[in-house]
Amino acid sequence: MILVTGAHGHLGAATLAALRARGAAATGGSRTPGEGIRRLDFDDPAGLDLTGVSTLMLVSAGYAEDDQVVARHAAVLEAAVRDGVGHVVYTSLTTAGDHLAFAAAHRATERLVRTSGPPWTILRNGLYAELFGALPTWAGAGMESAFGDGALAAVAREDLAEAAAVVAADPARHVGRLYDLVGTPITADRVAARLGVPHRAIGLGEYRRRLLDETPGLLPFQPPMLVSIATSVRHGFLDGTTSDLTDLLGRPLRDPLTVAAEAAEAASAARPRAVA
Repeated sequence: MILVTGAHGHLGAATLAALRARGAAATGGSRTPGEGIRRLDFDDPAGLDLTGVSTLMLVSAGYAEDDQVVARHAAVLEAAVRDGVGHVVYTSLTTAGDHLAFAAAHRATERLVRTSGPPWTILRNGLYAELFGALPTWAGAGMESAFGDGALAAVAREDLAEAAAVVAADPARHVGRLYDLVGTPITADRVAARLGVPHRAIGLGEYRRRLLDETPGLLPFQPPMLVSIATSVRHGFLDGTTSDLTDLLGRPLRDPLTVAAEAAEAASAARPRAVA
């Protein structure tokens, strides 16, 4: 049995669906269980149960401060060893992402995965095209972003989910492998052009100010995380490509520009409108 953690999240749900579409025996794990979803709360180590799991697809629980993220991952890996899991697949962060503010938790988890005992595979996922399209803000009829003219080797979430399913369905072929799963470089200018709107670049200081002063609901770790994405794209650290993802999928990738433009258009449609 394959178990996918974070099964109610975007990547976890898509990975579980891709596995089931392949006919694999797969279930999900979540702190909020349901039909076909096992209870799996990383913050309750004593309650973690991985009995009967042959392959654990560990989708990063990255929505927290680094120490909490790593503690969660350590707890589930300890449970995997205790319960006899045969293979661990971890969804990490692209190699070029070492400049990002959230890279340390991924690299620390990779070290835990490599040393925990079971055979392993690490999927170093590139940043989502959906995220790249959603991050710019809208001013009037145009987009604004702190990306400058930098490019991101963005990748559609569905492609990453399908690649994870390919590996988890036949893990013996991928023992000890580290895959760098990135896509085709795109820019904010090209996203805006696809939508037929202008794009205006803003400075990183202005972007940080907007995050801190004008974006309610962000947790303390999120503004530096988002600024690190912007500065890494802006200065050309995330535009490199590899063939790992196309090799795993055996087909061309979904067009990240189309995916990003659709996300940007959806963000525009959802923004509050001024009342005349």
